[in-house]
Amino acid sequence: MKVDAFKIDIDQAQLDELRQKLSSSRLPEDFGNDQWAYGSNGAYMAELLHHWQHNYDWRKHEAAMNEFPHFRCVIDDMPIHFIHIKGKSSGAPCKPLLLLHGWPWSFWDYQKMLGPLSDPAAHGGDATNAFDLIIPSLPGYGFSSPLPKTGINFWRAADIFVELMQGLGYDKFAVHGHDWGAIIAAQLGHKHAEKLIGSHFTTLLPLDTFTGGTVDPSYFTAEEQSLAEYNAHFFADGGGYFAIQSTRPQTVAYGLNDSPTGLLAWILEKRRSWSDCDGVVESVFSKDDLITTVMIYWLTETIGSSMRFYYEAAHQPWTPSHDRTPVVEAPCGIAVFPKEVVLQPKAWIEHYYNVQQLSYLPHGGHFAAMEEPVKLCKDIQQFFAKLR
Repeated sequence: MKVDAFKIDIDQAQLDELRQKLSSSRLPEDFGNDQWAYGSNGAYMAELLHHWQHNYDWRKHEAAMNEFPHFRCVIDDMPIHFIHIKGKSSGAPCKPLLLLHGWPWSFWDYQKMLGPLSDPAAHGGDATNAFDLIIPSLPGYGFSSPLPKTGINFWRAADIFVELMQGLGYDKFAVHGHDWGAIIAAQLGHKHAEKLIGSHFTTLLPLDTFTGGTVDPSYFTAEEQSLAEYNAHFFADGGGYFAIQSTRPQTVAYGLNDSPTGLLAWILEKRRSWSDCDGVVESVFSKDDLITTVMIYWLTETIGSSMRFYYEAAHQPWTPSHDRTPVVEAPCGIAVFPKEVVLQPKAWIEHYYNVQQLSYLPHGGHFAAMEEPVKLCKDIQQFFAKLR
């Protein structure tokens, strides 16, 4: 596997074109939407757009990203971008930890965790908990682009990341993920358990979810019926994006790839509704945080290919690699945040995963790496400290 050093260096012409597009944004009328019931709120959109056009500095964030070592390689005809940070331990070799993001995420959502996980001693922690970190962009996301072919879904991505880790010299590794990253981490723990030290994740879904798999209602105790209602509400009230991206992602991509305003609205609404922010999105994400996420999708023109991840999962049935129980055989550490988009019953969790650590955190939502990075780092370190 040939690995090339990579630097993020966006052409100024792209930034100039973006500024021009922002200056000619045409916002729709918005009324009766103070609570965001209809989607992204118009007044806040106008405020964010003003900040984007007049105050936001991409070059500052680009420089911050480039403080870490970036690389690119090609696996199965796919360009794969990743950060690779060597850990600073007290002497023993560092465990390799693969950090996997989701949608609408990017590799940069792990920014607050990179130092504490790779150099814990410098952040008040124990040097024996240091990891070598590998943080890729998922295929078709960000700088792992352009997507050259159809058929790339979560279980194909899992195989790609095994090849990446082996190509970097890691025959056995740890993995952590959220959203799609959590599903990939579970697939790794299902199909490639012998290659894993362990699998740690936050989002809990059956691996056949995207082709109709569900959690049997009998797993929910009487006390957990509220979880079933919580999940049903999410899919009924917030599942429109899922239906579109699983069926006709290309249609909506024409609008989002051409309009930075539309792209901001599409991603902003998810950042607000899926985080533990009580409706105040800037209690969790700064304006710059929100815009930088959008910028990565905009500048790489990957919103369309990122949404295709849903289509490919929905149109290619997941095939089990074995019929044993638990389905995910690798040692599993699970961190449950109270405002995660889906919450599962404990009996099902312990049936489906080889649970070695199950933590219920007091605060946090779907974007835990940005919302609660300190608590998440500690949970990851505690879990993998017990494994070899």
